[in-house]
Amino acid sequence: MFKSMKPVAIVASLVMIGSIAACGPADSKEADPDVARSYDVSHVQKDDAVAALVPAPVAKTGELTVGVNVSYAPAEFFAADGKTPVGYEIDFSKALAKVMGLKAKIMHAQFDSIIPAIGSKYNVGISGFTVNAERMKSVDFITYANAGLSFEVRKGNPTKVDPKNLCGKKVTLETGTVGEPIMEEAKKQCAAKGNKPLEIMSFKEQTDATTALLSGRADVMYADTPVAGYASIKNPGKLEILENSKDSEPMGAAVKKGDAAMLKAVKAGIDKLMKSGVYKDILKKWGVEDVAIEKSVVNPKL
Repeated sequence: MFKSMKPVAIVASLVMIGSIAACGPADSKEADPDVARSYDVSHVQKDDAVAALVPAPVAKTGELTVGVNVSYAPAEFFAADGKTPVGYEIDFSKALAKVMGLKAKIMHAQFDSIIPAIGSKYNVGISGFTVNAERMKSVDFITYANAGLSFEVRKGNPTKVDPKNLCGKKVTLETGTVGEPIMEEAKKQCAAKGNKPLEIMSFKEQTDATTALLSGRADVMYADTPVAGYASIKNPGKLEILENSKDSEPMGAAVKKGDAAMLKAVKAGIDKLMKSGVYKDILKKWGVEDVAIEKSVVNPKL
């Protein structure tokens, strides 16, 4: 849920949906291709040097609590059983926890409620957060990927969407993502020029945004490129990418602002996954190798 590209103000909402059940029925798991695609983290070993950096209160719990909006395939979404969280960021979170000598506790929440709760409800937020100046007022970031945004339409572009002129169209997206202010600016431009209004359909869950496009309630969807691509794969013959952004922005794992100990531990864990090859293996499993970076950075200059 890369939630990618350009600045956005985070809406402070602390309503958490709750902790996710770790697994579903064995039969549904075996039959679900998305579960089968998941990276097997069982061989990922604890790194003593990394584990030694984990703050004592966190180490004592034995868990790495991860705030995630489980509705942004292929980064994070529910498997067919409706209970099992899967996706490349889920696998990444689990592998990171293991390197730190912990067990990942994936906690589902609305996207715009995660950052305000990091440091209280969650040790870290890994949910496709684009690193930007607004978010860095509240949290510190360790980068692990780069991603852009895409315009996606129904197959054949039946409502003749032009990404360069969205006036008169209905655009669907997920609330709190950095695509939202870009569309808000486009909406203002339509009004300033006296053109037909641009309508923004903002949803708390990415799955609802995709459904709005599929059903014809929206003309176009604005989402992270990997998310848009996966939506096309999951809905063959129904959706197509109209245009990809030409630039990309860093995504990062978020920790509490000023928590130097946790920041150091998470950075060391990510570096270990990159050095060992586990990081790229996870991305390959989900077909998103193009978002990979060679080196993680703390609070990159933008």
